[in-house]
Amino acid sequence: MFIMSLTPFKDIRKLAEERKGGKKALDVLLAAHKPVTVKKLAAISDDRYLAKMTECIFNAGFNWKVVRNKWDGFEEAFHGFNPKGLAHMSPEKWEAYVEDTRIVRNWIKIKAVLDNAHYLMEEADRHGSFGKFFAQWPASDQVGLMEYLKKNASRLGGNTCMYFIRFIGKDGFILSQDVVGRLKASGLEIKDQPTSKKDLKACQEAFNTWHEETGLPYTQLSRICGMSIGKNYSPE
Repeated sequence: MFIMSLTPFKDIRKLAEERKGGKKALDVLLAAHKPVTVKKLAAISDDRYLAKMTECIFNAGFNWKVVRNKWDGFEEAFHGFNPKGLAHMSPEKWEAYVEDTRIVRNWIKIKAVLDNAHYLMEEADRHGSFGKFFAQWPASDQVGLMEYLKKNASRLGGNTCMYFIRFIGKDGFILSQDVVGRLKASGLEIKDQPTSKKDLKACQEAFNTWHEETGLPYTQLSRICGMSIGKNYSPE
């Protein structure tokens, strides 16, 4: 589904500037949301990718502050998230995590750490490292990357995958409530929670169009959309 009458992004940016105190004020907010380069993404070690996957998976449906406050315990308990080390631990050691107070004791999410350790090793065998594979996937096909990770990794679907992509530093959009609101106001006929392939494709096409129009990274396009509508949060 391609939207012929998609709102020009300059109009959306103008709305965000008005809400955030002008162009300079918006530029300051955007400066904190620049994606890292492909080279830097490729250089990130597999243990850091596994750590960020784990953080996003445990955040899902849970209080992020609790996970953040326990994170040093996560790092210790999961031995720095070294995929090979974790993949070769005995079943008894994995089962013991449900009693480990250093982490959030949710077995389904704990099991995802093991599954994703194996998954990262598989990608590393094929590409040299997970980072080399992940870095090369184009932002213009984020939806394809999300579909691939949902299929091949563990518990990396939907919003969890979008947050992983964003928080590790890769260029990408997040379909928050406000971003979806802006997309709908800009001409997309999508659901409030766009999870179907049709809706996700429409979102991707909209961001691709705006990227071509502005040259801005997808991360900043997404942020501007979110700041142009809904509750006007304080920068603090």
